[in-house]
Amino acid sequence: MTGPAWRLPDAPLRASVVRAVLLAVIGMVGLITILRSWTAVSPDYAVRSLGVFVVAITFVVGLVGVHHPFPRLGSANHVTLLRLVLVAIVAGLIGEPRTVRIEWLAVTATIVTVILDGLDGWLARRAGMTSRFGARFDMETDALLILILSILVWQHGKAGPWVLACGVMRYAFVACGWVLPWMAAPLRSSVRGKTVAVIQVVGLGAALSPLVRTPQSIVVAGVTLAALVWSFAIDVAWLFTASRRGH
Repeated sequence: MTGPAWRLPDAPLRASVVRAVLLAVIGMVGLITILRSWTAVSPDYAVRSLGVFVVAITFVVGLVGVHHPFPRLGSANHVTLLRLVLVAIVAGLIGEPRTVRIEWLAVTATIVTVILDGLDGWLARRAGMTSRFGARFDMETDALLILILSILVWQHGKAGPWVLACGVMRYAFVACGWVLPWMAAPLRSSVRGKTVAVIQVVGLGAALSPLVRTPQSIVVAGVTLAALVWSFAIDVAWLFTASRRGH
């Protein structure tokens, strides 16, 4: 029998999570205020950014209660929480006008997110606080950023609608696991998978950059998608082979 998929954390972890989330929201509101004056985004920008953060953090809080065995959130997860704030900041740009400042904001936030991506895992190992929650939190933050960047690349005319496959493919993979149980089996952690995840963020960020114009951006996005398709093909083949061996 499996445990619950979502559960509010118990004390004292609950207090640690609440403090972290409140600080994140306060910091996010201050950052949005500064960014609105620099980019001249619409009033709806704040609503979209905060809305994405609220939905994502609701999912995260439930995962903490199930998969985080420590009494406090830990520095590594605080870093990932900061990354989620930046992802929500980028998400709010969906639907905004196509301007150079908005593109630079998305690219800059993406660069900071990539830099921080190498820090949270190191902090968790250093503190002896690695957990299923931390790994899942990190992975879901990356997946959400890839989805958002693919939408922005398309919205800004840097590639056709096919680029959305970069962001949708991971969620389609999960959905297939609901129909085909063998695809829901745990995957091996590999350097190849982690490298391709970084390639997705860097590639889409580069395609969105004002420094990369079409048709160069189309080539960059195409190579990024090809790397993802190749990686997913290897994972699907491995899962299928493993399921056949189990019979």
